[in-house]
Amino acid sequence: MISLKNILLAGIGTAAYTYEKAVDIVDDMVKKGEITIKQGKELTDELKKRSVEGFDNANSNLKQTIMNIENMTQNELEEIKKKINELELK
Repeated sequence: MISLKNILLAGIGTAAYTYEKAVDIVDDMVKKGEITIKQGKELTDELKKRSVEGFDNANSNLKQTIMNIENMTQNELEEIKKKINELELK
């Protein structure tokens, strides 16, 4: 079964990769003269800001989910495990 930690790490890796590729695209646009250096810097700064905000939101959501799981009864956890197993079989 995939762990929550692996899902989180995959999400972080995907976000980092996406940010790097976006920065590469902006750099290429600057090199080709499609945008100015100043515009490129502004775009890169905005990408960084949104990436940090997205990570912060994901982190907050993850913490809330963990707290919710920790407060579940054993019966609720067993029911979730059952539903997950049913979905894996599909």
